[in-house]
Amino acid sequence: MVSDSVRHAARLITQIENGVPAARAVLAELLPHCGSAQLVGITGPPGAGKSTLTASLIKELRSQGRSVGVIAVDPSSPFSMGALLGDRDRMLEAASGDPGVFIRSLASRGVPGGLAAAVNDVVDVMDAMGKDVVIVETVGVGQGELEIAKIAHTVVLVFVPGYGDALQAMKAGITEIADVVAVNKGDLAEASRAVQELRGQDYVRHDPTADRTWVVPVQKVSALRNEGIAELVGLIDDHYRFTAQSAWRSEIERNRRHAQFMAFVTERLRAELASIDLDAFDAGWLRDPYAAAEEFVTEIVKARADRGAVGLAAK
Repeated sequence: MVSDSVRHAARLITQIENGVPAARAVLAELLPHCGSAQLVGITGPPGAGKSTLTASLIKELRSQGRSVGVIAVDPSSPFSMGALLGDRDRMLEAASGDPGVFIRSLASRGVPGGLAAAVNDVVDVMDAMGKDVVIVETVGVGQGELEIAKIAHTVVLVFVPGYGDALQAMKAGITEIADVVAVNKGDLAEASRAVQELRGQDYVRHDPTADRTWVVPVQKVSALRNEGIAELVGLIDDHYRFTAQSAWRSEIERNRRHAQFMAFVTERLRAELASIDLDAFDAGWLRDPYAAAEEFVTEIVKARADRGAVGLAAK
């Protein structure tokens, strides 16, 4: 039953968030069933209407007969470290009991980049569930939001007119993270001017695997009025098809798996370091924590190199 599938997926995601070891084994079993979902990242400044836009995207995609998974990365509660669930409340209406939509909020828990370490794993769960499109909505724009580019096939950068200096500051990094730009709240008078200004910049993304470029399109939308949403989905699909015409798509997938690997390694190392009894070591970390940390890491690297040398000698 679909309801059973959803319950199993929700339970697995909770285990992933809590770092339950058994979840890793399940994820390994899911990997052969992954690779079909179209991954879309939604990012932009707080207040840009990302959640409302995501809700509109859900409705449009469902009208096209496509199933949708949504991962809303929420700011963490300073007390429980859990997701505040604000994004989910805004999207529930779009789902409205539709079995073709699965929405899950994840707490960022202070992870750099605004993306929870579990995001890539949850993408795999939704992919294995058979979702045609998986949308990842980030906390908010910033230097760290470049991390979304390591997960999504297509990154949609959401702006709102009237941000003034903030808009100017963010435009400098637009070519690094945006595949498609959406100017939300298109009913405002300043929207057309913002769209014209952004289009005039002729931003491009360079295909890292071929001598060609993708001109970043700018689409005016109104999430509340559901205007420009179908056109936005069309642009997202255009970019998805464009990346499939060379090795760009496989490069994106490779980057995602690398980010997944590094996130897990970082988690494991952090857990191991937290379990170390520092009192059992020389108190050098009290006198000079920087030098002691450098020496500690150097010893770990040396031990790893020594083990590698022994392995080669055995061969």
